[in-house]
Amino acid sequence: MAAPMFNFNVGILGHVDSGKTSLSKALSTTASTASFDKNPQSAERGITLDLGFSSFQVDLPTHLSDGEKTGQLQYTLVDCPGHASLIRTIIGGAQIIDLMLLIVDVVKGIQTQTAECLVIGEITCEKMIVVLNKVDMIPPDKKQNTIEKMKKKLLKTLEPTRFAGSPIVAVAAKPGGPEADGTESVGLTELIETLKKQTYKPQRHVKGPFIFSVDHCFSIRGQGTVMTGTVLSGSVVVNDTIEIPALKVTKKVKSMQMFKKPIDGISQGDRAGICVTQFDPKLLERGTICNPGALPMIEAAIVSVHRIPYYKGSIQSKAKFHISTGHDTVMGRLTFFGLYDDSSIESQAQDLNINDTSNFDFSKEYLYQDELMIQSAKGQCLEASAAGNMPKFPSKQFALIQFEKPIICQNTALLIGSKLDTDIHANICRIAFHGRVLTGFMDPKYMENDLPKVKIYKTKVKEGLVERVMDKYTIIGKNMFKKETNIAAFSRLQIQLSTGESGVIEGGFGQSGKIKIHIPDGLPLDVVKRFSGGKKKSKGKGQEESANQDEDMSDKEPIKIFLTFKRYIYDLDKKMKQT
Repeated sequence: MAAPMFNFNVGILGHVDSGKTSLSKALSTTASTASFDKNPQSAERGITLDLGFSSFQVDLPTHLSDGEKTGQLQYTLVDCPGHASLIRTIIGGAQIIDLMLLIVDVVKGIQTQTAECLVIGEITCEKMIVVLNKVDMIPPDKKQNTIEKMKKKLLKTLEPTRFAGSPIVAVAAKPGGPEADGTESVGLTELIETLKKQTYKPQRHVKGPFIFSVDHCFSIRGQGTVMTGTVLSGSVVVNDTIEIPALKVTKKVKSMQMFKKPIDGISQGDRAGICVTQFDPKLLERGTICNPGALPMIEAAIVSVHRIPYYKGSIQSKAKFHISTGHDTVMGRLTFFGLYDDSSIESQAQDLNINDTSNFDFSKEYLYQDELMIQSAKGQCLEASAAGNMPKFPSKQFALIQFEKPIICQNTALLIGSKLDTDIHANICRIAFHGRVLTGFMDPKYMENDLPKVKIYKTKVKEGLVERVMDKYTIIGKNMFKKETNIAAFSRLQIQLSTGESGVIEGGFGQSGKIKIHIPDGLPLDVVKRFSGGKKKSKGKGQEESANQDEDMSDKEPIKIFLTFKRYIYDLDKKMKQT
């Protein structure tokens, strides 16, 4: 039996105690083995602690039917926890959804985790419906006015986001609260109709490697071990061999079910349970399975990176952030760098770009950045603007992320960077940036074998002074190098004088760090006279001669020497390059 004709994944996100699970229960007709707070601690604490999955079916809307008169549309609901401490779980759940229902308590409005869920939704999906829940808590005489005010406020909040103009539906998922018996939900018919209108056909690719995000794992005596989850790419059928990369084992698919219905095959976007030969389910609470060899273990990655505008802290190179991909979160050290070209403003006009999957170009040169920058409306760097400078914004920003422990990850995988150790009561956004993996480094010795191929450079400027002029084409410079510096390494590099002339370092001069410089086009005659180094002849003696020398020195306006070069930060030989 094949999978249902069309499956659409809907994430249910929002602040803790906004009524997400109550809404899931009210909408669903079929629950999975992991749904509706089955975790014992969830019941005890009265909040969702894990991802919950359930589903319901409707007749296929005409705009999705492709001319067919009949068909079924299955909605898989992903109920994400709302508590701030569980944001790792929220991020894992959000990466498998096609549309988000953002649940807002109509009495409390936007709260801290509501805003964080909005950020996660912007990164992970294209469409959103706002659900104003608990309208039964408003006095009847104030209900309509309160709902309209909240709708206007929310629409204004959403204006600068990708969800501007999203539909807003008012409901009471569980009138009277979770403990009330026999109460009927309010507004669900309108919500389902709105959901049907907003449903679209996501791009589903049957070809490509099979990758499956596992969110629960359990044993069935006499049958095997079942892994429930969502297909991220490709497809699989019964009797195929799959790999569990975290355990380094392969297993044969014995059977599959989609919400308790047996099926023969599943493909991208489907939610299902896969039964394989027995293994200890405690070894794989969450994770990823795939075609054998499809998911490498990587030590570091180069990522196309975009800053979250709502994150107010600095995001600096060498800093450590929590890096989440799928259901895994590890610490990663960051190094930022940028590509500069003529398309700087247009290329990053959409800062929350969820489809950036271009390959990394090792042939190009990239400028090292002290921090991840954010762009103003005029295409300037906001950090530099505050300092009084106005440099062009990079056309693309990248990060090298070095993981504290290797992770299982494929190219194009979504990564989200956060500061999860921030105080959850601080009322600030903890999600800092996101990006897509462009290339991963699997070699444990990647620092020696791979990073030297990445041309990230810093621009270095050394400054000195002209001490004297030997002749029209030769000068001696000082104060640029220490006496112990190996000046031979700088031989043949070009310099610029503050008077406009160019020259080439020929080598050292003496033992104190001075340098000899050749000026191919020669120096102006007045400069030669002023810095020729000879003393004016004087018939006087003693103080008269000393005064003449001091006067001669005071006439010399200092001429500065500038040496500018690039140094690749991962070049093991630390060579200098000039363009």
